[in-house]
Amino acid sequence: MDNIEHLYKCYEILSEAGDRISEHVKEYKDIIEAVKGSSKEKRLASQFIGKFFKYFPDLAETAIDAQLDLCEDDDMQIRRQAIKDLPKLCQDTVGITSKVGDTLAQLLLLDDPLELQQVNNSLQTIIKMDAKGALSGIFIQISSGDETTRERCFKFIATKLFAMGPTVITKEVEEFIIDEIKKILQDVTADEFHLCMNILGSTKLGNTIIGHAELVALAKEQAELNAHIDAITIEDEIVERFIQCATHAIPYFSNTIKSTDFVVYVCDKLLPLGTWNMIATSVTQDQVQLRLLKVFAEMCTYCDVLDNATQRLDNVYQVLREYMPLPQLSDDDVSSPPPSFQFSHAECLLYALHTLGKKHSDNLSFVHDAEKLKDFRSRLQYLARGTQGYIKKLEEAVKGKTTEELKSEENQLKLTALKTTSNISTLIRDLFHSPPSFRHDVQLSWVTRKNSKIGKRHAIITYDGKSENGRDEEKKSRNSLDQKIYSPPSGKYSAKVQNYGSASGNNRARSRNNSGGGGYQKNRRNFKKY
Repeated sequence: MDNIEHLYKCYEILSEAGDRISEHVKEYKDIIEAVKGSSKEKRLASQFIGKFFKYFPDLAETAIDAQLDLCEDDDMQIRRQAIKDLPKLCQDTVGITSKVGDTLAQLLLLDDPLELQQVNNSLQTIIKMDAKGALSGIFIQISSGDETTRERCFKFIATKLFAMGPTVITKEVEEFIIDEIKKILQDVTADEFHLCMNILGSTKLGNTIIGHAELVALAKEQAELNAHIDAITIEDEIVERFIQCATHAIPYFSNTIKSTDFVVYVCDKLLPLGTWNMIATSVTQDQVQLRLLKVFAEMCTYCDVLDNATQRLDNVYQVLREYMPLPQLSDDDVSSPPPSFQFSHAECLLYALHTLGKKHSDNLSFVHDAEKLKDFRSRLQYLARGTQGYIKKLEEAVKGKTTEELKSEENQLKLTALKTTSNISTLIRDLFHSPPSFRHDVQLSWVTRKNSKIGKRHAIITYDGKSENGRDEEKKSRNSLDQKIYSPPSGKYSAKVQNYGSASGNNRARSRNNSGGGGYQKNRRNFKKY
């Protein structure tokens, strides 16, 4: 009790000292020393240290260290009190906010929800006092902290910061955030790249054409479109990087900001059949290829006129043929299993050919080659038959369903499949013309609205049976992660709908590397720089 009374006496002396408070160094030192005392002494010390902190600059380091010791105390109640009082050190004190922000950023690692909530509250408190200073501390941890600390800091900025409104996040603060995130993009993991792009999209960059162009340029830089790739031994990471960078660029493409460089990259480096067949051979190939085709199809919408258009469109055409099997000799031919109609893949490629062909109608090589044209029309006709049969079954399956019934997961899959196959039917009608026409404007089945920041993933639509290269659909189903399957009534046009899950990249281990340079490389925290 004598120690507690002494602390209150010190507090009373300092409170009543007025202009002469700085003369009472001993009393403030006694308060700081109390962090080594009993639980009650520690709680009082936590409250008193911050209150008088600004009057004793010569004891600043000692006081800060004492307060930080309390933040690491074994007693949770003391830790929470110390974290709550930590912002007091920043009141009317120049140059302290960054250090306190750094400390609080490290405390985002706490697992207890009450403690973590207090850390978030204290961070928001110091940001309101000095946003740039507080954020400087957080960015220190993003630059030098461990993996988990970086992740927590990114998520704080992404989820808490901009909710504080323009009175706190002023134009000056926003510029600071943009500059810091751009620096960080030189060395990030895949997941961190997503967070960085989402944060930048929440700034003014996400609201102006100039900003959109800058975001696309950042995604382009990360994608390393000019880097050499081995066409035969193409690494999964290269394809994954491109898909993810393209996904972040897509919302910002427009009639002003063109996607041409991305489209050219796919046509030249990924679609040549020798390379295409080597993509993702070590994982679930159809899913990786479909993700690639989906971003490719979306980008084609805003592609400018292509150089070397004939070869580039021919690369699209050759891959499309892989998803349009030739018809069986007759309906009675049972010597071979029915082909696999992979409707989702076909929709992407038909859309790409239709969209690019509209701007380059004279560059469709198969139109000017009688044998190629005959083969193409035969495949189109057979795909059309399979599509129409599936559409009929899907329409029967959802006919008469109430709005509430259609919200079920199974019926949503059916509606998605119906939209996919309806798009294919429309595109086939145009391409079957001689020469092909481009009258219809089709909205891709998974695109719900223009410039959606995160496009909804739709189901993978396949047709029961074996594909041309003999891969069994059942085997693919077993290997598919996170899929949900809809099996319509069996029969000639039975099919299954697989639901593809997350497209985000895997966490990649970070390692310090002093060799410089960027790049999204294996075992590096780098996307470049990805």
